[in-house]
Amino acid sequence: MTDEADSSGHPAAGWYAGHGGPAPDGDPGLRHLLHRAALVEERVRRAVDARQETDPAPDDAFRGLYLSDETVRRLLDHGRSIAAPDESDAAQRARIESEAAGAVPPTRLNTLVTTFELTALDIEILLIALLPDLDDRFESFYGYLNDDVTRRRPSIGLALGLCGLSAADAPARNRLHPRSPLRAGGLLLVEEPDRPFLARALRVPDRVTAHLLGDDTPDPRVTDLLSPHPEVPGVGDPEALARALAGGVHLAYLREDQGGAGTALAAAALIRSGRGVLGVDLERLAADPNPPEAIRILAREARLTGSGLVCAPLDALTREHATVIRLVADTPLPVILTGRAPWDAAWSTRPPLLLHAPRVEPAARVALWTHAYPGALPTSLDLSRTLSPFLLTPDQLTRAARSAAQSALLDGGELTPDHIRAGARAQNAAGLDRLARRIEPAVGWDDLVLPPDHVSQLRELTARARHRDMVLGEWGMRPGGGRGRGVTALFAGDSGTGKTMSAEVIAADLGLDLYTVDLATVIDKYVGETEKNLERIFSEAAGINGVLLFDEADAIFGKRSEVKDAHDRYANVESAYLLQRMESFDGLAILATNLRANLDDAFTRRLDLIIDFPIPDPEQRRVLWDRCLGPVLPRATDLDLDFCAESFELAGGNIRSVAVTAAYLAAESGAPVTMADLIHAVQREYQKLGRLTLASEFGPYMDLLAG
Repeated sequence: MTDEADSSGHPAAGWYAGHGGPAPDGDPGLRHLLHRAALVEERVRRAVDARQETDPAPDDAFRGLYLSDETVRRLLDHGRSIAAPDESDAAQRARIESEAAGAVPPTRLNTLVTTFELTALDIEILLIALLPDLDDRFESFYGYLNDDVTRRRPSIGLALGLCGLSAADAPARNRLHPRSPLRAGGLLLVEEPDRPFLARALRVPDRVTAHLLGDDTPDPRVTDLLSPHPEVPGVGDPEALARALAGGVHLAYLREDQGGAGTALAAAALIRSGRGVLGVDLERLAADPNPPEAIRILAREARLTGSGLVCAPLDALTREHATVIRLVADTPLPVILTGRAPWDAAWSTRPPLLLHAPRVEPAARVALWTHAYPGALPTSLDLSRTLSPFLLTPDQLTRAARSAAQSALLDGGELTPDHIRAGARAQNAAGLDRLARRIEPAVGWDDLVLPPDHVSQLRELTARARHRDMVLGEWGMRPGGGRGRGVTALFAGDSGTGKTMSAEVIAADLGLDLYTVDLATVIDKYVGETEKNLERIFSEAAGINGVLLFDEADAIFGKRSEVKDAHDRYANVESAYLLQRMESFDGLAILATNLRANLDDAFTRRLDLIIDFPIPDPEQRRVLWDRCLGPVLPRATDLDLDFCAESFELAGGNIRSVAVTAAYLAAESGAPVTMADLIHAVQREYQKLGRLTLASEFGPYMDLLAG
């Protein structure tokens, strides 16, 4: 300890010298902190001096490990008489605070006072607890004053004594209550709870110490929970929300649809209101082993850095973590939540400001993707058209651009539309894969064998999916009624006429994946379970960019009937639910059925297109025969595909089955496919279909069949 003073009149010259040199005049915040710490050091010095006066054996090697009877008597007679700060201390503190008051920006110690609503006593206690982390000598001093060399942190009783307060001062003790600003804000830890109150040790968390010294590296405990949410220019108008936050609104919920810009809008509003942005990934928070502790540390992190919390997606917490939502929402600082679920009033004790977050519209989508792409774009690339079917958030657009760059680098460096689509598809969540079968499209328009008008209708369907943001969003062509921006179509026709293949072609043209719903995972014999299964499918589908195909749709989208018993009533409830859910769906859904007449008329009104798939005519069947046999399969010279096309009225799916069966027969014989193989394969297909083998159909090849 030293009684020397620095050039400013503060007894801190020894302090600065012990930490590498003169006072840090270039950093007002650190100078303020060390000046205040130096005043506390003076009180500790006086306390050590007073303690030495009462020590009967100052040279005892075992001092601090035991207390003799004589020592106890002397301590009881003398008491812990630590004088309050004298006028010199008060004058110095006033001078220090006067200097710090003019600092721009405000010193970190003074900012804590405002942010955490601390009193002068709180600051003194905080500094007393902080000293061992600024100068390791104080571990020895506090061990000496605690009469226990193993207890190297100040106790509550010692801290109160150093502040000149009685251990029985109730208001002073209350400043260390669990709900006091110091402890509730995470600035001070009271350890050893099994000890009596006055004997419990005080410690400042490392993160708080680092902050006061100028380091704002996030606490390692919550690093994995943080998610960057930068401000994105050109997405929505954050001014109104910024005014609300500046005016004292501390909780807002931005509900968004697929591709919404909720986090970007929240970040922009916080920045405009004068705060920083601390993004929190709620999915990771839901998986955290101790969410309450993590939330307290996140709140402290935000308050230390003058930030607000942007928490997304809320949907990750809605089902099983309502308590976690309540803890996040009730955090005493600006909190903006984003998600797709409707707000539940039970989630917070204070009402939120409820807003709807806009989508990232096509023009902004292209700008964000271009900004995130690390290289130059080919001049021939139509980025707007390629990205138009994808509803992506700003974060997803950034990741999609980087993913496309990696794919292009792997393929030689030239960016193509396929790379862009692959990067966008890579942002899809995996939840729907558990409820539907994902098909990566491998066919195109040239693979379809349909009448020209049907192909034209399919192209119209892709145009609807590609331009729905402009028509339904910017132009407002589907207003009111809770209607979504979805596109729905019905493919009706016999089995094998190309319904599933057409859906795959549409998905390929848009660059999307095709998800085929497995009805076995949907239909349930118990009342209400089918609706729940469908709701899960629609909810998961809202988070992906894909085409949703309900095959055999009449099984779940059937007509409502007259109510004669309870089964009819619940069946009608199921259909009514589906009508409402289809209306609010935002994606691209295709219903495929062999029995169009079985679908409820109310569904057809809500469909954008209905396409009837016919049985192919002879000319189309001739093309199908040739394509199904393929260019690689060896063919004998006796194949008569014209006869097959003219005589056998089969759909495309049946013709493909015949071709595969004939290929197996040829593989077994070790020879090219012959007409006999085809005739035999046609017979097997007829047997599957329950059709008779008639000589009028097989004609001159009937003898081959008999053989």
